[in-house]
Amino acid sequence: MTLVRLMYASRAADSVNSDALHAILRQSQRNNPTLGITGLLCYSGGVFMQVLEGGRHTVNQLYHRIATDPRHHDVVLLNYEEVGERRFASWSMGQVNMDRLNPALLLKYSATAKLDPYSVSGKVSLALFDELVATASVMCDRG
Repeated sequence: MTLVRLMYASRAADSVNSDALHAILRQSQRNNPTLGITGLLCYSGGVFMQVLEGGRHTVNQLYHRIATDPRHHDVVLLNYEEVGERRFASWSMGQVNMDRLNPALLLKYSATAKLDPYSVSGKVSLALFDELVATASVMCDRG
């Protein structure tokens, strides 16, 4: 099986509120272990940024479902690569705690202290995710 890492950004539909976000996370944490999917979700200011890792076919199918999910629009693929190992293997689906995030970390990677993956490269977005994991800004149950 070929492992891949896929990163995308999307804008949340108006119907996505805190309860809907928690429902998405619960569903991911329930379904992803069976599928062999791991990853991390970041949500701030109506923008989702997510990394999915797993087998190529399974990740591609999941991304297709996300891209057609009415809770998302402006879905953009930021990065897609074959990988030798997972970076986010500890999480069936972790969530970045944006309330605990130091705005300086966002400024390190972009022009403003606002999450805007549409204005930076996929490589920069992935570097930001790596730093979020390293600084323990991730919450939710581990897979």
